[in-house]
Amino acid sequence: MPALVLNGQSRSFENTQNLADLLRELGLEARPVVIEHNGSAVPPRLFASTTLAAGDRVEIVELAAGG
Repeated sequence: MPALVLNGQSRSFENTQNLADLLRELGLEARPVVIEHNGSAVPPRLFASTTLAAGDRVEIVELAAGG
C-alpha cells in the first residue's frame, strides 16, 4: 500500500487494504475509535469494506472514558 496521510502525517503501510487492516497494523483493532476517511466519518461496521488508496486522508481518534 502506498502512502496515506494518517492524522496529518504521511505514512506507508505494507499489508493495508482497508480500514480494518489499518487498525490491525496500528494495534488498535480492539480499541474504541472514531475514523474519518477523506473527510467523511466511517461507522465501525464499514471498516472492513472501506478500501484505501494512495494519498487517502485518514484521521483516527481513540475514545477514552474517564473524568
